[in-house]
Amino acid sequence: MSAPAAPTDRDRRRWAKYLVNEQAEARVYRQLADRRTGEEREILLALAEAEGRHEAHWVELLGATPTRLPHPDVRTRLLGWMARRFGSIFVLALAQNAEARSPYDDEPFATSRMAADEKIHHEVVRGLAARGRRRLSGTFRAAVFGANDGLVSNLALVMGIGATGVPSQFVLFSGIAGLLAGALSMGAGEFVSVRSQRELLAATEPSDYADGAIPHLDIDANELALVYRTRGMPETEASARARRVVEAARAAGQGRADTGAIAIADHGNVVGGAWAAALSSFLFFASGAIIPVLPWLFGLSGLTAVVVALLLVGVALMSTGAAVGLLSGASPLRRALRQLGIGFGAAAVTYVLGLVFGVSMG
Repeated sequence: MSAPAAPTDRDRRRWAKYLVNEQAEARVYRQLADRRTGEEREILLALAEAEGRHEAHWVELLGATPTRLPHPDVRTRLLGWMARRFGSIFVLALAQNAEARSPYDDEPFATSRMAADEKIHHEVVRGLAARGRRRLSGTFRAAVFGANDGLVSNLALVMGIGATGVPSQFVLFSGIAGLLAGALSMGAGEFVSVRSQRELLAATEPSDYADGAIPHLDIDANELALVYRTRGMPETEASARARRVVEAARAAGQGRADTGAIAIADHGNVVGGAWAAALSSFLFFASGAIIPVLPWLFGLSGLTAVVVALLLVGVALMSTGAAVGLLSGASPLRRALRQLGIGFGAAAVTYVLGLVFGVSMG
């Protein structure tokens, strides 16, 4: 990549902007590293060091660090603000998007190595963000889906009931009833799901039913190897393990043996408590379902209540959609608008149906 022979004042202003952005990004990575230990800390510090090398490149071209520097980009400043106040998952998700838009591909004064670094940084940050997403995915998925179910279903309910022209007290009662019914249904469903999963896993656990027979098995041809093979162990390894277990049982003079030692390898699933799962589902749904009811709960009625409910739910839907977008590395705005469209679409359908039923009953 060849550079112009004589840089202009505009070039120098652009270099200064690159310089402050690199400084700000290095600070973000160092701040995130302060919250991490082990391998993740080392990776983040290595990213900060790489940004420092890029910073040195622009300082060299400028001759020295200018006494007056421009402000970093808004996105970079937002990253720094979040890195100081929040955990690393959202920050890394934003950083992944930022690293995907390197300005150095078309910058004649940047080296090809710098442009390559930025592309590799994107993959490194993607990998770090993926670790955080995996740690968060289960709880976050339950929270977002539960809250959105409450938002959309109860908004649709109160819109449909309100469109029939019934008194505001009836709309409020319907909304509270919908909240309780939906939350109880979610909680009961989660309780049954988790309890059933625990029972299924318990049925696969090895028992000590056959332990007493182990010392009497033929050490060269014994069915204990078949037990290990049913649990996923290769034939050769299963035979060797069966031999060791039989020998140990005979030496000990008793039938207690480690027949269940590979059970964890069968289903490494960790299933939480059924009551805890049910309560969290109840609360997630209720936290979303209460929002459409708030206008009527505070005494509003008619069109005013409808408009306020739509505004509140719209903000909540866009917030959850944007959060999903951030964590998935996608556009927060696009995910927010998609969430808003789905929620308002469902509410529009029930509102029209309410109008139809209201007219027909009138």
